[in-house]
Amino acid sequence: MDHGSCGGSFKNGTAIVDKIRQMGLAEQNVTMILDIICPECTNAFEMVTYETKCPQCDMVFGVTPCHAFSVDNVMPAGINYQHLNEENKNVTG
Repeated sequence: MDHGSCGGSFKNGTAIVDKIRQMGLAEQNVTMILDIICPECTNAFEMVTYETKCPQCDMVFGVTPCHAFSVDNVMPAGINYQHLNEENKNVTG
């Protein structure tokens, strides 16, 4: 399966989480465990999969495989983030 190049950039954490879910990688282990400090609750924990949830406040974090070498590339998507595609419902055009 072609996931595209590593040259892509994402404007926020929701875009990252949506992408890794689309690629089927959300539950796969990262190649290097990353130490995360949650910006919401300041809890420290380890990121072991491409999509990870803070065990304290349920903030969802994501990182793409191409960028999983640094904690600087991990972005929060929101507490209990679930992409429901609500912005596309009931849109006429």
